[in-house]
Amino acid sequence: MDEQESDGVKRVSISTEKSLPIALLRARESVMGPIRAMLANAGVTEQQWRVLRVLDENTSMDPTEIAERSCLLLPSLTRILQTLGEKGYVDRSPHPTDGRRLRITITPSGRNFIASNMAESERIAARLESHLGKDKMEMLLDLLNELDGLRL
Repeated sequence: MDEQESDGVKRVSISTEKSLPIALLRARESVMGPIRAMLANAGVTEQQWRVLRVLDENTSMDPTEIAERSCLLLPSLTRILQTLGEKGYVDRSPHPTDGRRLRITITPSGRNFIASNMAESERIAARLESHLGKDKMEMLLDLLNELDGLRL
């Protein structure tokens, strides 16, 4: 931590090497680089992949649930769902009990798409785990999930 003074105002600055927001961004870029290459080859965006993964884990969901679980804003999700629908990866249908809401379901084509790309995704994850080790990988995930649960 450095103390600096200019114009009579004392400022304390934290090195970017010790800045959590910057460290998280750097780590995200390190992890996402190989994944972006895989997704580019597959013809989907990071956001589309996240939506498909979330839907693959659930039977059907409403858009608000999908947005929350895939870390997207609802307006962005609307465009993503439209694109995924055009690709034949998701279906939209009225909610069974509330006609004003939608239910989004992954199609068999969407499930096949996930399955056909999962091996490469798992290879990327395995390479990361081989660098960190299983214990550190589990600890990192636990810490990140704990951090996500904080409401500061």
